[in-house]
Amino acid sequence: MSREHGFEIRGRGESTRPPRRRRVVLADKRHTRQVARTMMELEEQTSVGEFLVRHLMKVQLRSSLVLAGVAAVVLLGLPALFWAVPALGGAMWFGIRVPWLVLGVLPYPFLVLIGFLCARNAERNERDFIHMVEQ
Repeated sequence: MSREHGFEIRGRGESTRPPRRRRVVLADKRHTRQVARTMMELEEQTSVGEFLVRHLMKVQLRSSLVLAGVAAVVLLGLPALFWAVPALGGAMWFGIRVPWLVLGVLPYPFLVLIGFLCARNAERNERDFIHMVEQ
């Protein structure tokens, strides 16, 4: 076997050529008009675009208020729990009082979790918005 001009020549004089290139089109032409029209409505802030953006803002606000409410109930509920159950307030764990551990240590991982959930929900809502716009 020898190589001449970038082609491999085999046995009986047959040459193997590289495969032909194929054109890959990722966009569906019929679908792009609909997306372009919706994007134009969003950019020009027509009534439809305004409705879509307002809907996204309402969903984002609702999601963040729910998570803020959960955080407020848990963080404000802990001191109320220790006040309502004095025996729990006097308990010791590893030589440290439980209220100090619960109020001084546990809120930080809890707030990180709330922040993670808030970011994940916001990204999901934005993906849903983009999917809705593209349809």
